[in-house]
Amino acid sequence: MNASLSAANTPNPHSQEFISAVKNWVDQHFSGIVTDLCQLVTYRSLAFDGYDRAPLESSAAAVAELFENLGFKQVHQLTETNSDGEQSGPAIIARSPAQGDKPTVLLYAHHDVQPVGDCEAWETDPWVATEKSGRLYGRGTADDKAGIVVHHAAIRALQELLGDDHGLGVTVFIEGEEEVGSPFFAQFLQEHQQLLAADTIIVADSANWSVEIPALTTSLRGLLDGVIEVTVTEHPVHSGLFGGPVLDANTILARIIANLHTADGDVAIPGLDQTRWAEVAYDEEEYRQQIGAVQGLELAGTGGLADRLWNKPALNIIGVDTTSIAESSNSIVHTARAKFSMRLGPGMDPQHAMDTLTAHVQNTPAFGATVAVHPGEQGKPFVVEATSQASAMMKQALSEAWGTDAIETGMGGSIPFVADLVEAFPNASILLTGIEDPDTKAHSPNESLDLSVLRHAIEAEILLLARMALDHVE
Repeated sequence: MNASLSAANTPNPHSQEFISAVKNWVDQHFSGIVTDLCQLVTYRSLAFDGYDRAPLESSAAAVAELFENLGFKQVHQLTETNSDGEQSGPAIIARSPAQGDKPTVLLYAHHDVQPVGDCEAWETDPWVATEKSGRLYGRGTADDKAGIVVHHAAIRALQELLGDDHGLGVTVFIEGEEEVGSPFFAQFLQEHQQLLAADTIIVADSANWSVEIPALTTSLRGLLDGVIEVTVTEHPVHSGLFGGPVLDANTILARIIANLHTADGDVAIPGLDQTRWAEVAYDEEEYRQQIGAVQGLELAGTGGLADRLWNKPALNIIGVDTTSIAESSNSIVHTARAKFSMRLGPGMDPQHAMDTLTAHVQNTPAFGATVAVHPGEQGKPFVVEATSQASAMMKQALSEAWGTDAIETGMGGSIPFVADLVEAFPNASILLTGIEDPDTKAHSPNESLDLSVLRHAIEAEILLLARMALDHVE
């Protein structure tokens, strides 16, 4: 099945014979695919301020080399610069144009990763991919260097199973700053829209329902963040001489934070109405196990658990600037700041949410303290009704790869650039596929990838790409 395409040897990509051929191909090459992933994990590709940029550049070069080795004639390493002279993380665009009337598919992943955090919390070296009990541990094994090797393997399989003249247009876009909110993404789209234009876009950066059940993600929550700042005096003052008539900044900030949720634990910001309801049930005990909930913890919010995770807003305080315990003294803390991160359900507008949150904070009684809200990043929610031909093909491919019917799910996380893709390419079908599972622990210590999920994700993408190529052959 590796000869050039012709009327005589064109395989039926829907046949059981072809599905078996795809699975056999993945079996034969899987060890090398895992080796490629392990090599990518060694690059400490952090796009955050304050980290050495050299490993990020080396990671981009390694990714570019992977796709150059597949024979792509157009491979670009691109860095954007804004008006302040700041540079984006390096991105890779590899492109093979479509032949005739064949469609073009854009394959997205990102090579930058999250910081490792507390190294003592890791059971393995986060920069050395380590296999244990069928899982591969290390930073980026799942989020999202696995996405890179899925795309790489699928393209290679397409070439070897169908021949180099399969005709499907393939563009690979590997971003280098997704974990810092993709601040240059809109600029990338504007500058390189012709290179990135596609009929179908596959974003390999989502999660499956479980190791055994694949999922096509059809909604993402939006995201906004910012800082709440409270000031009570121009400088710290002695708590013995002046304490009593004035509350410290920490206490007032705590009162403001407490007012962000209702007594039930729902977000108290008005005007953020739920518009979508989950069709599946999320098991509460499984959820508790996944997050490592302490015994007796009461879950916050109202409504179904899946809706609280996917379709309703969620607000968390993710950092506080104030005097540390080690440096504390008997003085009234005069200023304190808290960073909030807010997830928005489908249909919610980030700017409206920021405006109403700001008003809510500033209307909270604060004993006359100066209260300011400093807005940060924003990202729109994403919703797709999975009725397109591409969505149906993807669900079929996932089901055949796993041997279990694929389901449609939402995802509580946010991928802000997806809304930018929708705006830039309104006629493209956007498919969110997953390499993660509930035990992946992305962004946390001991991030890992189930190797069976990696295997099936590759099989599914091969099947989809082959059908996109061959279903257009007359």
